[in-house]
Amino acid sequence: MIRVRVVRVGRGRTSWADAAVDDYTKRLKRHGKVEEVLLKPVTFKGDVDAVKAAEGERLLKAASPRDPIVALDERGEGLDSHAFAAMLESLTLEGTVTFLIGGAYGLDPSVRKAASRTVKLSDAVLNHEVARVVLFEQLYRAVTLLEGIPYHH
Repeated sequence: MIRVRVVRVGRGRTSWADAAVDDYTKRLKRHGKVEEVLLKPVTFKGDVDAVKAAEGERLLKAASPRDPIVALDERGEGLDSHAFAAMLESLTLEGTVTFLIGGAYGLDPSVRKAASRTVKLSDAVLNHEVARVVLFEQLYRAVTLLEGIPYHH
């Protein structure tokens, strides 16, 4: 059984991303607990570092200090689907795995430092809605790999 929380900074949702995430969430809920938390972005007032720091603080507050955190960041390690599944399986033993997706300016270094792992979903930089969809698809793929359900070929 997986226990996953996805916390992201964003302005709102798009219907195509919502539909994909809703579909994967329904599939995932058959295999454990999945929740998504949307945090409002900090208003930009000319200082990118201040925005990242404030959003980083909000992201870390939304994560339980006793649960493992996975920061999603372009500077993270690239994992294939099998390695992602293995990471999810091992971190689930420690508690609810919390995936953090930063705002428009990315993650503050404090978030990466607090994370158990920092992972990139692609060699390309993804916008937040695309990253969200890719993350949920990889979570579902990981579950099917771990449980031997035919999905991954």
